[in-house]
Amino acid sequence: MDAEGTLVEQVVGAITGLIDGRQLAPGQKLPSVRVLAESHGISKSTVVEAYDRLVAEGKLTSRPKSGFFVNGRRGAMKMRAEDLPPEWEADPAWTLRYALRPGPEFLRPGCGWLPEDWMDGEAVQRALRAVARSPRGHLTQVGAPLGFAPLRSQLQAVFANRGIEVPPSRILITDGATHAVDLVIRLLVQPGDTVFVDDPCYLRFISLLRVARAKIVGIPFRETGPDTDVFAVEAERHRPVLYVTNSALHNPTGATVSPAVAHRLLRIAEAQDIAIVEDDIYADFEEQPGPRLAAMDQLARVIYVGSFAKSLSGAARCGWIAARQDWIEQLTKLKLATVNANDEISAQIVCRVLTDGSYRKHTDAVRSRLRPAALQVRRRMEALGLTFAIEPQGGLFVWGRFPDGVDTAQLVERAVGKGIAMAPGNAFSISRTATACMRFNVAHTHNERIYAFLKQELAG
Repeated sequence: MDAEGTLVEQVVGAITGLIDGRQLAPGQKLPSVRVLAESHGISKSTVVEAYDRLVAEGKLTSRPKSGFFVNGRRGAMKMRAEDLPPEWEADPAWTLRYALRPGPEFLRPGCGWLPEDWMDGEAVQRALRAVARSPRGHLTQVGAPLGFAPLRSQLQAVFANRGIEVPPSRILITDGATHAVDLVIRLLVQPGDTVFVDDPCYLRFISLLRVARAKIVGIPFRETGPDTDVFAVEAERHRPVLYVTNSALHNPTGATVSPAVAHRLLRIAEAQDIAIVEDDIYADFEEQPGPRLAAMDQLARVIYVGSFAKSLSGAARCGWIAARQDWIEQLTKLKLATVNANDEISAQIVCRVLTDGSYRKHTDAVRSRLRPAALQVRRRMEALGLTFAIEPQGGLFVWGRFPDGVDTAQLVERAVGKGIAMAPGNAFSISRTATACMRFNVAHTHNERIYAFLKQELAG
C-alpha cells in the first residue's frame, strides 16, 4: 500500500478499488483485522478504523463474532466530480439548505416561497378537518394510480381557464412539481442526452438534470423569454431531447415569455423534435395571464407541470402533470415503480380548498400584497446601487444586478454569518455568468437588517 494519503485512507482506497472492480464479490468475507494487519505490516488499529469507515460508507457490513463482509447492496449514488459545480456558491443544494434553516430570527430574502403569515393556514385547517370526517377508506387506502379523481376533475377546469383543454384521464397527480419534473426527466432523458434550460433558471432543474447525467446547455434568458436565435442555433448543434422552463413569472428573473417568443420556441421544438416541460407553479400569482406554451401547443409536445406548494401549503405535497396520453401512461407506470402512490390525503385537502372558494380569495389577497412589496424592494435596492433589467408582471421574485466588482457569492457567504440567507446568481446559472446578480423574494425582503447589511457591504 504505497498510495498517497494516510495509512487508513490507503486501506480504504485499496479495498474500495477491489469492490468496485468486482474482485471482491458481494457477501465475500474480508481477512480478519489481525490477518490483514500482519500481512501488510500495519497496526490492527489502522485496519479497524479502515473497516469502520467502509461500514459507514455502506461498502462493508459487520457481523458480530463473524467478521466483515462485502455489502451485497449498492451504496447511495454519488455525483461524479465533473457533475459537481466547482465552487459552493453555484450549488443549488447549498442555497436551499440555508433557506430552510430553522428559526424566526434567520431571514430568508433568497428563498422561493411565501412567508407563513401570507399563507391561508385557516383554509388548510378547515379542509383537514373535513378530510378527517371522510369515510375511513379515504384516509387509509392507497389511491388510484392517476391520483385523486375529484382533484383531477377540478384541475381540468383550472387548465381550461388557461386555454389548455385536457381530460382528467391525461392529468397525473404527483407529490409536488419537483416530483413531476423528476418523473419526466426519468422518462425522456438518458445519460449523456442534451437538455436545454434557461440561463438563469430554477436551480432545482439543474440539480435534477445533474442527477440524471444529462448534458445541460443554458439558453440566455431575456426580458421576453429565452433568446430564440441562440436556441435555434444550439438546437441544430446539440439536438436536445428536452427543454425545461417557466414561461410565466420565471424563476429567478420574474419575466414572462412574450407571444412571439413562445410561437417561435414551439416552431423550433417541432422542427427539432424537442419535448418541453413547462413548469407553471407560479400561475396563481400572475396579475395578467400571459401566453402558455401548453395552450398554444395543446400538449402535443409540451408537458405541463405545477403544484400548490408555493401558493397554498409547502407541507401538503401535491402537484400535477398534464400531457398527451402515451406519455401519461408511461409516467403513471414510472410513478408506481418509484413511489407506489401519491399523497392522497394532501390531494383531498387541496381539492377541498379549491372547491370551497377560499383559494381564489387567498390568491387574490396575495397578488394584492406582492405588487407593492416588489415596488418597495426595487426602490430600496436601487437606492443601494442595484439595477433591474426586468420588471415582472407579479410574482415573488425580482432579479437584481449589483454594481461592477461585487461578487454575490462572497457577499452571500458573509450574509449567512449575519443570519441572512440570500440566493446568489450563479446558483441559477449553468454557465456561471450571473456573478453580479441575485434573486430576491419580495415577500421576505422587508426586514431592515437586510438593507443595513447590504448598505454596509456596498459601502466597504
